[in-house]
Amino acid sequence: MINPIEGLPANVIAFEANGKVSANDYESTLLPAVEAATNGDKKARFLLVFGADFDGYEAEAAVDDAKMGLHHWSDFERIAFVTDHGAYRTAIKAFGFLMPGEVNVFSLAELDDAKAWVAA
Repeated sequence: MINPIEGLPANVIAFEANGKVSANDYESTLLPAVEAATNGDKKARFLLVFGADFDGYEAEAAVDDAKMGLHHWSDFERIAFVTDHGAYRTAIKAFGFLMPGEVNVFSLAELDDAKAWVAA
């Protein structure tokens, strides 16, 4: 499940993923927000929190994630990932440099720091 995180500047798209993320989560929640925030030539900032009970992606959701990433490859100027999941932290740190915008990884205890960084 993906839920929006409120209270950030208008140019920051923020979500928390908990449990198993489904294709419906992408289609009904995440993609419309990304499309609206990056409409035209606008650049957005993205915050994604993998909650303590995050349990991965369903297969269709993983495909949707890849499609979104390719379609919006250069639409984000900053991306903050917040997670305590070791595999995700390692993968983001290993491949984050490939993304055109700035990417940073934070622990769940650093959520406030992540919000400040992505909004700055």
